Amino acid sequence: MSTSAHAIQDYSLLSDEECDQRIQSAKEKLGERCVILGHHYQRNEVFKHADFSGDSLKLSRHAADSKAEYIVFCGVHFMAEVSVILSRPEQITILPDMAAGCSMADMANLTNVERSWKELNSVINADEMVTPVTYINSAADLKAFCGRHEGIVCTSSNAKQVLNWCFEKREKILFFPDEHLGRNTGYRMGIPLDEMVVWNFNQPMGGLSKEQINKAKVILWKGFCSVHQMFEANQIDDFKKRYPDTLVIAHPEANFEVCEKADYVGSTEMILKTVRDAKPNTRWLIATELNLVNRLKEEVKGENKEVHFMSPTVSMCSTMFRTDPQHLVWVLENLADGIVVNQINVSKEDQLMAKKALNNMLSLAI
Repeated sequence: MSTSAHAIQDYSLLSDEECDQRIQSAKEKLGERCVILGHHYQRNEVFKHADFSGDSLKLSRHAADSKAEYIVFCGVHFMAEVSVILSRPEQITILPDMAAGCSMADMANLTNVERSWKELNSVINADEMVTPVTYINSAADLKAFCGRHEGIVCTSSNAKQVLNWCFEKREKILFFPDEHLGRNTGYRMGIPLDEMVVWNFNQPMGGLSKEQINKAKVILWKGFCSVHQMFEANQIDDFKKRYPDTLVIAHPEANFEVCEKADYVGSTEMILKTVRDAKPNTRWLIATELNLVNRLKEEVKGENKEVHFMSPTVSMCSTMFRTDPQHLVWVLENLADGIVVNQINVSKEDQLMAKKALNNMLSLAI
């Protein structure tokens, strides 16, 4: 057994083929002690080594239910934090590349959210009138913030049910970090657009008047996923001129205009299920991350289903792309030698409060 960690620099020049062989060897050596999680947006060279694939919450729950001592999360930082929060105390979660973050999650930090809460309290009694909701694509300390303020976490699958839960408790919602998921969900629940306002954290009082705050049912954080902002309504129009019978399906992180033109709007899991369950000889235009779309295209082409990526330009999650076979084999070979590198930690207090917010979500009958 090695007494010191292998350096990542020693792996940077390995070919993907050599990495494949060494990943398999390390996996065999580790056996059930290690589980590899692969998010839908992960590059194929890494995704193929995953023991479980799915969205971030599904993966974390799989890992927590497994026998594994080590959870290697091929995703981004907030996903690994969710794994820490939901896993057993003896389990260790590892992120192959610590630089794999999420630009949308970074748009809401605890300092700005706490300041916004204080500012809201200067206009209304936020502690009694507002329920904070954080999208699962957020840092652990924001989930903990929601736990401390009787709030909740949501996913793109359950946002409607979560918002209904919130309105049963209080009359207003502060929704962060993704304004598009909040707006698209709220509008489909019958909330008028003028009762959903955007809080610009770079401006005093979010750039809103007291009248706007008092009128609003949903206060949307000014945040977005850069991948899903590549999709535009005119791309749908142009495509349907050539293929009028096309069915359009969009992730709710896409902008309002795209989602309004889509035939279906839903999470990555919903997108996959809808296309897989569709009749043969159907054509689909999809607004979500490129790796997922390309894998789905290959999967269903034998059923005479045509799958197209909506944007004419490449749109993949660049931070997710940081996790490569070289980083994966690096962490696995260190584990095989009894050395943990890139462990993700969340403070006990944040774990407790974040789990409270997550449990509020998990308690819903969805």
